[in-house]
Amino acid sequence: MKIFKLFQYAYLVFAILFFYDVYVNWGDSRAYASLLLGAAAIFMFFFRKKFNKKFEKNDSM
Repeated sequence: MKIFKLFQYAYLVFAILFFYDVYVNWGDSRAYASLLLGAAAIFMFFFRKKFNKKFEKNDSM
């Protein structure tokens, strides 16, 4: 189950990279796509965190 936690935090790493890309290319149209992908990565982090807790709770029964 530790690999699932690794992927969970990988979403945060990708979010940081996307937000850095937004910062560097703010005037460009590509910045909006990176902003959207960064927001999706943050959403996926919290979604996976909730899903992993739910999975661990059911696994311990």
